[in-house]
Amino acid sequence: MAPSASAAPARFWHPLPDGRIQCDLCPRYCKLHEGQRGMCFVRARQEGRMVLATYGRSSGFCADPIEKKPLNHFLPGTAVLSFGTAGCNLACKFCQNWDISKSRGMETLAQEADPLAIARAARRLGCRSVACTYNDPVIFHEYAVDVAAACRELGVRSVAVTAGYVCPGPRAEFYRWMDAANVDLKGFTERFYRHLTGGHLQPVLDTLLYLRHETRVWLEITTLLIPGENDSDREIGALSDWVAGQLGPDVPLHFTAFHPDWKMLDHPPTPPSTLRRARETARRNGLRYVYTGNVRDEEGGSTRCPACGERVIGRDGYALTRWSLGPGGRCQACGEAIPGVFEALPGDWGPRRQAVRLPSSA
Repeated sequence: MAPSASAAPARFWHPLPDGRIQCDLCPRYCKLHEGQRGMCFVRARQEGRMVLATYGRSSGFCADPIEKKPLNHFLPGTAVLSFGTAGCNLACKFCQNWDISKSRGMETLAQEADPLAIARAARRLGCRSVACTYNDPVIFHEYAVDVAAACRELGVRSVAVTAGYVCPGPRAEFYRWMDAANVDLKGFTERFYRHLTGGHLQPVLDTLLYLRHETRVWLEITTLLIPGENDSDREIGALSDWVAGQLGPDVPLHFTAFHPDWKMLDHPPTPPSTLRRARETARRNGLRYVYTGNVRDEEGGSTRCPACGERVIGRDGYALTRWSLGPGGRCQACGEAIPGVFEALPGDWGPRRQAVRLPSSA
């Protein structure tokens, strides 16, 4: 039976000789005395054990276009039921969901819903998938896994939108239940990660390698380009070259625009020209599916066949404007197989966003 909407037993921790307990979920390895919380704020020591304080509690539910995650090669045009909790295990100074991810107040968690209620709501609304998003599902591991298990029972797929900052053991358990993931590769230098996220680059690269080579999870990557921080030709070139060489040319890469937020109000928004330049650099480095986001750019948002150049999926923002894929996700013009998870016809959800209220129990 799933835990109630309260503190629930957490996995991936062990006692230390000095009386503390250590969280083994992410590479921070927080070490806690009784009553303390980890850096993520939601994993805590209670009566000598680790608990997840946000199980069954969400900051809200919303039916979104899947392209908003962003996922461009996973069930295009369909709706995804999105939810998150509170807290985060990184400390990104540029966080654009900071009111949720940096929350230290449980009043943020306004809605309660057990995993089966979420899965049933997704099916009732016609959502083909459920996304753990807004904040990182790594920190609400047990809740996310239980939601994904309930979804699988009802034929609803599960999506993770994550920074990929997780240890190998929990990573393997988590992705056994996920069907798709968009991983934020926030930059491509240790300096960027250390100074602007409070984390490290290598664990994220390890997650990307694991997802691509050891799972069947559909993978896409997003990099938010911040002027003066991670948008140089050299860094974009190194990042895209690594993706092409280590993950392969068919992994979609999204370059998205930064807007001033949280603790980086002194940086200007990303010019559209920077996104276009990054896209061309990545394409020259061998990546076949490179997209721009957070800007209006129909060419940068559309999918073209790498063999003949046909626009097989046209996009204007989150709206599909063209569908030229045949059976098996093949280009109708030349028959080239386009990698992804496609159905015979695209969804018709469009760009709309619909807030959803869920019952507190199934």
